[in-house]
Amino acid sequence: MMQIDLSDKVVLVTGASRGIGRALASDLAKAGATVAVHYHRNAEAAEQLAAALGRAARAFHADLARVEACDHLFDQVLGHYGQLHVLVNNAGVGVLAPLEASTEEWKAAWQHTMHVNLRATELLCRRALVHFIAQGGGRIINIASRAAFRGDTADYLAYAASKGGVVALTRSIARAWGKQQVCAFVIAPGFVRTDMAQASIDAYGEDFVVGDLALDRLTEPEDVAPMVTLLASGLADHATGATIDINAGSYVH
Repeated sequence: MMQIDLSDKVVLVTGASRGIGRALASDLAKAGATVAVHYHRNAEAAEQLAAALGRAARAFHADLARVEACDHLFDQVLGHYGQLHVLVNNAGVGVLAPLEASTEEWKAAWQHTMHVNLRATELLCRRALVHFIAQGGGRIINIASRAAFRGDTADYLAYAASKGGVVALTRSIARAWGKQQVCAFVIAPGFVRTDMAQASIDAYGEDFVVGDLALDRLTEPEDVAPMVTLLASGLADHATGATIDINAGSYVH
């Protein structure tokens, strides 16, 4: 039986106070990792999670829509732990931007989506790359989406476009810095039962969402976590640059 031991790893998980991020942080900690729990608004949930995880886990605040906050977050984590081995860019937003919105509303939705989903990911990847190259290696795991490949609904063009950028960024990192022992991976979930997805579930109905799947139930955050833990371990480094679909067969490419 394969055993994963991350007891020598410090992992930063963005958007870890709820949803997929919370499940990732929990699974990584069960494998022995020390988890830096990033959060934006829900300080209480992040602090409670860090306390439950143990293993020197700690909560770190940052509003990833602000460019300077990304550097500050990375500096805080590195200043506290002195090292980082794995970066998991999970934080994301899905902002409604219907075609009939005003130009200002459309612009604001696109700007916020791109700042959180793509710009923050790029900035944190840059900091991680510099650190990983200096220390002799590391791993980047970016959470994208099925929408990056098959597109999204008309109201969420910005979300799909931002996640497409995450895929291209990750593949480029994998190709450019593999010889420096930096590996980079994409996880592309479909609909996952989270607060962010609940609006779509409420709008279309769970039966409609599940009907699009090859399996008989909606993906849960805990269905995503084991793959991230595996990639963090180094046991799948030769999958660097790959996209792993976790979408219950709703899109196969």
